[in-house]
Amino acid sequence: MMNEPYRLRINGGVVSPGELKYICEAAEGLGLDAISFGSRQDIIFPEKIDKSKFGKFDKIQFIKPKKDGIENIVSSYVSADILSSTSWLTSDRYLYVIEQFKHKLSLRVNVTDPKQRLVPLFTGNINFIASEHEDYWYLYVRLPGWRKTQMYPALIYSWDMDKIELAIENILQEEPETIETLFELVSDAIDTNNRTVDKPLEVPFYPFPYYEGMNRIGTDGYWLGLYWRNNRYDLAFLKAMCDLCSENKIGKISITPWKSFIVKGIPSKSKLQWEKLLGKFGINVRHSMLEMNWHVPVNNKDALSLKKYLVTNFDQNDISTYGLTFGITSHESDTYNFTSIVIEKNKQPEAIGDFKIRDTYNLLYAKKFDPNTLEYIMHVQDVDKVELPGLLMELSQLYFEQLGTEDDDEKTVEIASETSEEEVYQCKDCLTVYNEVYGDMTQNIAKNTTFDSLPETYECSLCEAPKSHFEKKVLVK
Repeated sequence: MMNEPYRLRINGGVVSPGELKYICEAAEGLGLDAISFGSRQDIIFPEKIDKSKFGKFDKIQFIKPKKDGIENIVSSYVSADILSSTSWLTSDRYLYVIEQFKHKLSLRVNVTDPKQRLVPLFTGNINFIASEHEDYWYLYVRLPGWRKTQMYPALIYSWDMDKIELAIENILQEEPETIETLFELVSDAIDTNNRTVDKPLEVPFYPFPYYEGMNRIGTDGYWLGLYWRNNRYDLAFLKAMCDLCSENKIGKISITPWKSFIVKGIPSKSKLQWEKLLGKFGINVRHSMLEMNWHVPVNNKDALSLKKYLVTNFDQNDISTYGLTFGITSHESDTYNFTSIVIEKNKQPEAIGDFKIRDTYNLLYAKKFDPNTLEYIMHVQDVDKVELPGLLMELSQLYFEQLGTEDDDEKTVEIASETSEEEVYQCKDCLTVYNEVYGDMTQNIAKNTTFDSLPETYECSLCEAPKSHFEKKVLVK
């Protein structure tokens, strides 16, 4: 097993051209010719490096997550302006939110928009997911040792996110086992501007986007996505690219969880300059989606070899995998799956003598082929490598057959229940909704508590208006 490589924490996967150029120069000074990207939007030094030289690069903190217990924060900043998004969650808002997290995180934190597809929502221990209410976030928690991800019973204010994450880190030693216990402990520890959960999180389904090449953005600009199949990004190219970013006044470069990166805001007048740069370094920006949408462990030669074998088979059979994502993992892996289809390598039993045991695999797919459902279905178990291409093609056909039918079913349910009505109570001052189904855990009001049975001292969780300022509204469902 390879020694864990050194990484650099890149807050939210966002780095300035100046910072990236400094990192490239540091990598060169440490004897490297390339850097890699990790699935948590961090930067990886793929080769062994001499740590005695770290002192020369004092702006960088070199970490090994498993050894040092420091995690990177993941964000969908990369998707802002180029993919579907929640209206209030702009690029600037992401940066303000991410900037809060100054301390060294010991938990995995995700800050995401549910309307994009490029960055997974639930792969953190602490998952902040934008709500429709400006500057308020759903929080989904899966602490180490928890088997399931659970929804925190309040919406979190943007400027409380770091404070709440730190409180949860400090509470870990008490080993909270339920989300209700965690909520009580956090509420006792800190003051927050929580808001009542008034409706469930809705995560629309979109096919996985194509994220490579030069793409138009707005009326006078482009974004560029770059993917290298070996995940070894040449330092000379990256330095030249950072210089061009600075020349074009591009302030940020975004790393994706797919071991690639995106440059947004390329001016139309500079498009030719960028094409010349790519040509000069022989950069290919036309990879097939067959090979781009894979999550493969870093520096794992067996996994890379398996991916190459499967992609070649897909290519030879002219198979379309548009919208699907694939992951290769091991049965004992502690990482969360975030792809539509998972190829899981089984642990081999102990061999006796010279007896050779072949590798076997399990195939799982996400419910509706949407990893955000957090539900995986076992398709087959203990199959040989040679059986995988045919079975994966079978799964891709199943995906295309059911594509759209789930939505039709959901529409049917909505139409069937069109005549049903739901009573809620809305604050006349700030329009916050009290829904009896969800109660109001911000004020210790249990689920299914009727509005009439609320104490007369009840106040709006957002603007503190009295109970008398709420009026009944009927929602037609």
